[in-house]
Amino acid sequence: MTSISASPVRKTPLLLIVEDSNEDFEALQRFLRRSQIAIPIQRCVNGEQALAFLYHTGNYVERESNPRPGMILLDLNLPGTDGREVLHRIKQDDNLKTIPIVVFTTSNNPKDIKDCYQYGVNSYIVKPINFNQLKRDIQILVDYWFEVTILPDFSQD
Repeated sequence: MTSISASPVRKTPLLLIVEDSNEDFEALQRFLRRSQIAIPIQRCVNGEQALAFLYHTGNYVERESNPRPGMILLDLNLPGTDGREVLHRIKQDDNLKTIPIVVFTTSNNPKDIKDCYQYGVNSYIVKPINFNQLKRDIQILVDYWFEVTILPDFSQD
């Protein structure tokens, strides 16, 4: 007789969205809310804010209310410290480099794509202009990263 043990209930990790465009963020948020998975979201509007969140500095010193994200959705073209620099800093940090990062940007520049993969990005997605394609891409992203993939549990860190 074969017994099948139930897999442990997984807590959905925080998704850190680093996006300066309110329109893009609202579209992402709308699609994520329609998902069957309740995904906790934290938004940062620029690179400095994202790094402060990750390093628990500035407005984000309270670790309990600012948990480590299980994944980062990162725009490249941010004011100030751009997404390229954020990606580079995260992937150079032994404490943060294991956080999966998906670049979600308007740039389809081959140099940006190559540089991001050289820095260690886990996936690179060019934001579609078409609403239906955007909806499809977000659903695939959610399905893959939050249903298929097992993300690290950083809650004990």
